Amino acid sequence: MTGTTDKTLLESIGSYRGLSLLGEDELKVLCSDIRELIMKVTLKNGGHLGSSLGAVEICVALLRIFNPERDKIVFDVGHQTYAYKILTDRLTKIHTLRTKGGISGFPRRSESRFDAFDVGHSSTSISAALGFAKARDLRGQGHEVVAVIGDGALLNGLALEALNNVSACDTKLTIILNDNKMSISPRIGGMAEHLAKLSVSVPYRRLKQFVKEQCRAMSDGSGVEHWFDRVKTKLKSLLLPTNVFEELDISYWGPFDGHNVSEMEEIFELSKQYPKPLLIHVITKKGKGCAEAEARPSNFHGVGSGTVLGPKAAGVVKTKPNDWSQAVADNISMLASRDPRIVACTAAMAEGARLAGFKELFPARFFDVGIAEGHMLTYAAGLAAGGIRPIVCVYSTFLQRAMDQLVHDICMQKHPVLLAVDRAGLSGEDGETHQGLLDISWGRSIPGLMIAAPRDKTDLDFMMSGWLEKNGPMMIRYPKGKAPESIGRSQAAPAPWGKAEILSSGGEICFVGIGATVPVIIDAADECEARGLPRPTVIDLRFISPLDWRTIDETLSTHSLVIVAEDGYISGGTGEAIAARASMIGANGRVYPLGVEQKFIPHATRAQQLEECGLTPEGVIRVVEEFYGEKSAASG
Repeated sequence: MTGTTDKTLLESIGSYRGLSLLGEDELKVLCSDIRELIMKVTLKNGGHLGSSLGAVEICVALLRIFNPERDKIVFDVGHQTYAYKILTDRLTKIHTLRTKGGISGFPRRSESRFDAFDVGHSSTSISAALGFAKARDLRGQGHEVVAVIGDGALLNGLALEALNNVSACDTKLTIILNDNKMSISPRIGGMAEHLAKLSVSVPYRRLKQFVKEQCRAMSDGSGVEHWFDRVKTKLKSLLLPTNVFEELDISYWGPFDGHNVSEMEEIFELSKQYPKPLLIHVITKKGKGCAEAEARPSNFHGVGSGTVLGPKAAGVVKTKPNDWSQAVADNISMLASRDPRIVACTAAMAEGARLAGFKELFPARFFDVGIAEGHMLTYAAGLAAGGIRPIVCVYSTFLQRAMDQLVHDICMQKHPVLLAVDRAGLSGEDGETHQGLLDISWGRSIPGLMIAAPRDKTDLDFMMSGWLEKNGPMMIRYPKGKAPESIGRSQAAPAPWGKAEILSSGGEICFVGIGATVPVIIDAADECEARGLPRPTVIDLRFISPLDWRTIDETLSTHSLVIVAEDGYISGGTGEAIAARASMIGANGRVYPLGVEQKFIPHATRAQQLEECGLTPEGVIRVVEEFYGEKSAASG
């Protein structure tokens, strides 16, 4: 099949339905077309570039052998799905990737019937696929179920728990392990070493060739189970290294070339005839087809909108980001230079948390545990119990995966662990699964956990240094984006520990902000004056738990309206707590919690999300004007 002169081959076939018409050479052209489109869209809109480039041939081979309208193809994380989206009726929408109202950067059932399961966090695919497979059996259906897991997700405890449960479920399931030797940063740990040994094992490579020959000889798959049962024990005892999958009663095939569509097709076709749980190990290169992404896969795992390639890219990558993540990382290095007990922990987010500098300065005090947030928090608790002072850098959305460990292993035991909670609040284009909206409501309910939110670098320095002196568990939350040097400071020294700070005094209305919302309420106060409205009092709470009730009680007793703006859910948030306090002490003033309604916020720019939730100066002003409108109507 050939395309017209003014169309690419991808545009000519349109979707997976045309894949069966293509020959081997045309498939190579198609994969090139798909990569070119992924790069074009992702560099413009931002997104997960490296992983999706590496999984192009896997997606093509899957859609050549399996029927996405009948079979269930469950992806892990979603970093690998851009080619799958393109080929499953979203070619004409791919340019809207990660934009407001456009398609998501992750699998979404509401977006397409071809997306079997919503996902944004890693390591869920095997568990979900196992559930799909068992549901199929219970309902007497006959479709295939395939889990596609990669980017280091197999190293997570959830994936290992699922692997352990496969045998007990006694069902047919195909697991495709997309092994690119990476998560975001290079993968680490015992499982990573195990996979590396399998990928270079000469006996396994010979076995791979033999399996390919069997594919050709037994095109209908007949006799394949008998063949494996006959030789597996002998191979394991005489030729092969220990294989954890076989020990879990999951047949292992591989490793295979994950960039060879024909090779994968043969294996995928044979897997359809194989009646037992099976793991197919394929080797891919992260960033395949993009020289910069291949050379620096960690840098190009995820890219921002407007990313450039070529000579200009070097300057972009080398530029030190003036963001909150970098400010926190700089502070960790500063504290570590003063105190040998300080260590830094991350769960496969060394790049995102800007910890490369710390790792270089203090290699023995840097710990990347892989995609294992729950383990990381308990590990940090053990470090703290042993006399170390760990600082855990974790995105707010990923902290959700370790709440039990935060409660039981850190806070209940009062261990001095500092949680540097990155991307707190609305996080932008990654959408529902990556919003950092729950840490306030969850964190506030945990006894003994101090929570703070700095508005600028001055308070960040003060809070991180203060944690080291206070010797207890603490969470410091900060948003995505630029970290201001100083905001609203009439004096150089920060306010006292645990105290709210009155930035300016005004009339009967008070604006209360926390961290990222402080600039919003300052701008709103200035706008009040510009519109001829009375100047409000402006307060930065600074500390979310415990709250500074002395300052809050006085504020409630002296103001008619207190607007509490926070970049988290209203339900269970600080505004609700202050409103309850007002009722408790019999304050006459009204408390208006301004935050995120109880819904999942879809992907858009962070500015668009803030506007949608009313967390803008204009949103605050609307509440003020409504208050004065009601007051005028009542007096009239």
